[in-house]
Parts: sequence; structure tokens; C-alpha cells
Amino acid sequence: MSIQVGDRIPEAKLTMMTPEGPDAQSTSEYFAGRTVVLFAVPGAFTPTCSAKHLPGFIELEADIRGKGVDAIACMAVNDVFVMSAWGKSANAGGIDMLADGNGAFTAALGLGMDASAFGMGQRSQRFALVAEDGVVTQLFVEAPGEFRVSAAEHVLQSL
Repeated sequence: MSIQVGDRIPEAKLTMMTPEGPDAQSTSEYFAGRTVVLFAVPGAFTPTCSAKHLPGFIELEADIRGKGVDAIACMAVNDVFVMSAWGKSANAGGIDMLADGNGAFTAALGLGMDASAFGMGQRSQRFALVAEDGVVTQLFVEAPGEFRVSAAEHVLQSL
């Protein structure tokens, strides 16, 4: 069963690139004491993710933060080096690019998918969530092949 509104974010490690190198952080640390918008994509540098999903959050970052959001994070089942390179190439300076390298967090959320037919193995479904102090207050999971409810515009309207 997948995570639901009212559930606590499951414990896992996510990695983000810092000036000192990769930094693995527990989800309990990352989400503690703040409001976070987390959106997940099937893969860095993939068409919809690069052309629409990430750019939407970059464009609306100030508006989303203006609604009391402390952090905006993009997550994919990719390694930290790919996520860092994708963030740099997209000028996503205000978005935390989180790597779920082995998909453990995605699996704990119950939001994984098998993209083996596309040569991508196990990946994350496309979704967005809002968490306050580690508790999910809003959850938007896309239907297969869709890109609507996890879009930055929809998330902003829901805040």
C-alpha cells in the first residue's frame, strides 16, 4: 500500500550533492520541523521531467515558497551525480535535487514502478507531496502516462 495523507514520511536515506561532495541524509532529518514540497520523477534528463516537471517548479519556486514552503525537492531513482548534473543543467539552484539511488525510499513510500520495458528498471512513479514536520498533508500521484496533478501549477493551487 502506498503512503497516504496523514502518514509520517518513512525512514530512508536520500543523497544530495554539496560543495563537499555527496551528503546522505535521513528523511527524518530532511523533513523535520519544516514544510517541504517533494516531487518525484521517473528519471533525470527524461523528456517530460526535463521539459515540464522540473522547469515548472523552478519557474514557480518563489510563489510556492511564498505559501509557507521551506524547501522544494526533486527526487528520482538516479545516483547523486546524475541528479546534481541535471540540477545544474536546468539552473535549479533553489530546488534540492535528491537521489534515491537504490529506490529504497520510493519502495518505502509504495510509489515505485517497473520501467524495465523502457530499459530503466525500477523507478518512481510521478508524484508530488506536501509534508509538514514529516507528515504528509497532501499527496498527488499521477495516473500512468499522465502529467497533471504533480505539476508545479497544481501543487501551488493546492497550497
